[in-house]
This record gives sequence, structure tokens and C-alpha cells, in this order.
Amino acid sequence: MRTPNFGFQIINKRSSIKNSIMRHKGNNIKISVNNIDLSYNDEGPEGAPIIIFIHGFPLNKSMWDKQVNALKNNYRVIAYDIRGHGNSEVGAIDFSIDLFVNDLLRFMDALKIEKTILCGLSMGGYIALNAIENHPERFSALILSDTNCTADTPESKEKRMLTIISIKENGVEKLADDLLPNLFAPESFKSNSEEIVAVKEMIVTTTILSLNKSLHALANRKETCSRLAEIKVPVLILVGKDDKITPPEVASAMQEKIEGSQLSIIEHAGHLSNLENTDEFNTQLKKFIDSKNQNPNKLQKEIQSVFEIQITNKKASFDKIEKDLNSKIMKITMVIKDKYPELVKYLDEMPVTIPVEKKQEITLKNLGGYYEALNSLLTKYKLERPNIENN
Repeated sequence: MRTPNFGFQIINKRSSIKNSIMRHKGNNIKISVNNIDLSYNDEGPEGAPIIIFIHGFPLNKSMWDKQVNALKNNYRVIAYDIRGHGNSEVGAIDFSIDLFVNDLLRFMDALKIEKTILCGLSMGGYIALNAIENHPERFSALILSDTNCTADTPESKEKRMLTIISIKENGVEKLADDLLPNLFAPESFKSNSEEIVAVKEMIVTTTILSLNKSLHALANRKETCSRLAEIKVPVLILVGKDDKITPPEVASAMQEKIEGSQLSIIEHAGHLSNLENTDEFNTQLKKFIDSKNQNPNKLQKEIQSVFEIQITNKKASFDKIEKDLNSKIMKITMVIKDKYPELVKYLDEMPVTIPVEKKQEITLKNLGGYYEALNSLLTKYKLERPNIENN
């Protein structure tokens, strides 16, 4: 009997190249959620950790393009248009933050996403906070950008109602011209003409009906500050140093109430920090999510250290070989349960015994079932597929 090698370094000639590089990919995909079509972009490796981005008002998913491009090689990155924004339908019912949260959850259900990292900016942050406080089991980490947890003051509500009147009388172009100086830091407003043009285009292409419904939703939203201490997932708070709408002191107040949360102030940026200082924003974002997700190299080494087995005695009995293999399987199972609990669900799909009758030779074909199950586990964390090759 030829002896199998159970290391991870050997190229598996039998594994499917198609399966190892399969990717979710698409822009402006439509999916039915709560009786409307939501539009979303979906890029990144299949099985990778998932991040969902929620845009601000009155913008759309394209505001996250530079973050999607920065992360899509290692994460499955999804940015969607909130109903009534971008290419998503408005629907007949009135808007509310609760409705937006329900849309998010049903969107995740439609894509069969059980749990995700969530990132929201401004209004997207209101949605993210409401979602994680009321449905914590659906989220593994949270990034809050240029947002706050308070409800509108009476003065703020009145200002939003006056904005609705102004839109009716003066049009959306006037709204854009009024908003832009407040959305950008002064230095950005002078020098970042490309982003200003892009943001203005997002604003003026939003329908008046959607603007009015969104302004009512923002005016009537509930505070979420009183429940910040309940958030137990890792949290990163990002804010532009020159944010006039939700200044750094607002972000700092939230950070103090969320145990273990991190705060990063983005220099040379206002309310749209992801667009104004993309390099710094992406650096902080990647640093945070990489630290909160398993290091692929570390995981691979740990799996290899407890799973590696060399069968050098060609006359070894099958009972002995089976016992050794099962021992290694149990060890890797314990490592995963202890250090990577979110992977436990995959273990149910992995046999705990080798599916080979005692009279059969142990071959690549016989052991393939177990390794295919392990492959799905490792693919989630972007590892090389475990490989077997007869010596």
C-alpha cells in the first residue's frame, strides 16, 4: 500500500481550480426584499468573511466603491442601496429607521447571510446601531462612521421639515448646493472636486419622494444611546476631524459607552471621511477587521500542527491508522471550537471517522470525502485547500 501524506503544502492535483477561485461578483444586482427591489454590489471570495456597507443620506452605495475595491480580495464585500436611494425602489409605505433595519435583515436572509460585519456612515450608522442593538445575533462586528446615537432635537426636526418645503419650492439642485459645504471639510471642499461632483450627482438623482420620506424617517428616529452598553461585538468608530454634522466629541461620547470599542479620528476629513481621506480611512478599517477575523496563516499553522500525520510503516494495521487519524481529527476539532467558535457549524458537516471499510486500502479516493468537508471550512478563511498526495 502506498502511504498517503497528510500535509498542507503539497499541491492537490485532484482539487477543482474552479471551486478554489469561485467568487461572488456583480454590480447593481437586484433582489426582492419586502415587496421592493433592492440594488446591491457583491464582490469578493466565496466563503470569506462578509462585510455589509450602509450609505448615508441622501447618497447611495457607490460612496463605498473605494472601500469595496480595497477589501474585495480578502473579504466578501456588499454595498446596497437603501430603499428609495440609488437603484433601489421606493415602495408605497412610509420610511422609518425600523423599516430600513427590517429591509437589511430580510436582505441578509435573501442572500442566506446568517452573520456579518456591519459598517454604516451617518444615516447608515443609525440603521446599523438600531440593527445591532435589536438583533445582536446577526452581527459579528460593527464600524460606525460619522454618525451618532441621539434622536433629533425639536430644532433639528423643524429644520428637516423646512428642508422638505425648500425641496418642493427650489428643487433638489438647491438641496445639493446647501448640503455639500457641510458634508465636506473646508480643505476638501476646495481641493476634492472629483468627489464633490460625485456626491452632488448622488444627491440630485435621488427622487423628491424619497428625499421627503427619508427626512421624515430621520426626524422621527429613536435614540440608541441608552443601549450602547449592550453592544458586545468589536466596535470601531471613525470620524472626520472636521466633521461639522457629527463632530469628534460625539464619536468620543459613544466610544466611552461601548466597552472595548476603538475610536479613530480621520485627519483632513469632514462628514464623508471615507471619501475625503480614503487612504487613512481604509487603513483603519482594514486594521480593525483583519484583527477581528482569524489570521489565515496562523489558522493554517495551528491546523497543520495538530492534524499532520505521516504513515511511515507500510505494514501498519488499519485499526492503528484509523485510530491515529481520528485522534488528529478530534484535536483539530477542539482547536476550532476553542479558538474559532464561529467555525463550529462547519464541523457538523465533517465526518468524525474515516469513511473506509477495513478491507479497503487507504487511498486519496477513500479519504476525499473528509478532505472535501475540511476544504469548505478552510475556504471560508482563504487558506490553501488541504491536499493529499500518495507518496
